[in-house]
Amino acid sequence: MRRRNARPIVIIGAGLAGLWCALNLAPRRVILLAGAAQTPSSSAWAQGGLAAALDPDDSPAQHAGDTVAAGAGLSDPGTARALAEAAPGEVERLAAAGVPFERTADGHWALSREAAHGRARVARIDGDRAGAAMVEALLHRALAADHVELRYDAWGAGLLQAPNGRCAGVLITDGQGHRSSLRAAGVVLAAGGLGGLYAVRTVPGGNRGQALAWAARTGATIRDAEFVQFHPTAMNIGRAPAPLATEALRGDGATLIDVRGHRFLLDLHPDAELAPRDIVARAVHRQHLAGGAWLDARCIGAAFPERYPTVFAACRAVGIDPREAPIPVAPAAHYHMGGVATDLAGRTGIDGLHVIGEAACTGVHGANRLASNSLLEAAVMARLAAELLVGEASLEAGGALEPQSARALPDDALETLRQAMQTHAGVERDATGLGRLAEQLDALTDRHGPADALLAARVVCEAALARTETRGAHVRSDCFGTTAEARHSEWRLPFDTRPRSPESTSLEARPEPLA
Repeated sequence: MRRRNARPIVIIGAGLAGLWCALNLAPRRVILLAGAAQTPSSSAWAQGGLAAALDPDDSPAQHAGDTVAAGAGLSDPGTARALAEAAPGEVERLAAAGVPFERTADGHWALSREAAHGRARVARIDGDRAGAAMVEALLHRALAADHVELRYDAWGAGLLQAPNGRCAGVLITDGQGHRSSLRAAGVVLAAGGLGGLYAVRTVPGGNRGQALAWAARTGATIRDAEFVQFHPTAMNIGRAPAPLATEALRGDGATLIDVRGHRFLLDLHPDAELAPRDIVARAVHRQHLAGGAWLDARCIGAAFPERYPTVFAACRAVGIDPREAPIPVAPAAHYHMGGVATDLAGRTGIDGLHVIGEAACTGVHGANRLASNSLLEAAVMARLAAELLVGEASLEAGGALEPQSARALPDDALETLRQAMQTHAGVERDATGLGRLAEQLDALTDRHGPADALLAARVVCEAALARTETRGAHVRSDCFGTTAEARHSEWRLPFDTRPRSPESTSLEARPEPLA
């Protein structure tokens, strides 16, 4: 029997995507699972800003063109165009909601240029505090919104699925480890990516691909999981997560140098430090192995503390003055271009389940995300998903609900996994290393069961084995050529957890051979 469902919309994740979706869902009742109040989201750590064609000399067509060019053949032109066209209006909406984007003295938007952008089009906030400022502003509004209930000390632990396949609720765990279930009219996963599976990363360690794992267990498709972006200029100061030296520094003239002071990017790409991220990350990775790489930002001079307060504070905390000395850098896991296959409204093909933000794969980023498109995509997806859900008449899910979840890995096993992913599925991969990673994943699964982190790592490993080419952020040192036709990889459960060779896989939706 069809009837209006008075149950809430449940959102997992309190970063930009989760908060913006919650606010746009008014007047629908929303429960937002926010986790620990003191733990930032990946959005809050984003430094660059939000990409949008806001300059009179720019256009959404140019923005979309740069997005497609950076995507190394896998960025969907139609989706990229739709995102770029939505971008200026999204900045206006966010500004109206209290997000304090910078303006110039004459009232225009203050814009930065980042790598692979043909123009300055990154709307920034307080130099390098864009993500934190956006989350702070939207959180303030969410706390005051009558329709939003924020639950701190509450984390998503899995999904509840009805016999007809509908996603009808979530499992929740609290700080004491107690689990409970919550039925929902709809579920929105805004739980971030999987950078926490790596030992060297720029994102919170709690981002371990949970949303990907939960959605996969419901039957959702995972697209392009092999494409993990490594930020080329994480500060190499022995910290995990590694502080980020924002790409805007290079847009302001900072250069990358080797141990001899040579600008090694000049030899590799005409845009040098402003080349696409995959090219810069690979070059920095090799220099790091060969003796070290440094970001020389001394050209910014006395303005550094005011212009880049976050980077300056991180440098000074370890005794580096970036006005006087270059900053040691190395690539670090930063963003997952792959994820749950969705459209720009977060639809997954599973009734009742939307996935937005980094956990989703809309096809915009392709094989290599254009800088500062991630916050843009999170905001646009959040609003579009909310517009669909706000007036939706939901079906009451009948029958017993089946939990789609698994227990977490213990700390020692998680560290083993992170080291294995760093070693074998990092900036450069090959079949031998990926095969060893698969064997380690099998051993960890035998010992600890099918944990969410192991499932997420598994699909990255399998997809990386299957893509026998180098494309964008996926660098196969044993397959440096790129195939003539760019193809997405799409995967669905079930997995066979036995070791496999690079020529075979147990996933159901293996793509056709790429070479």
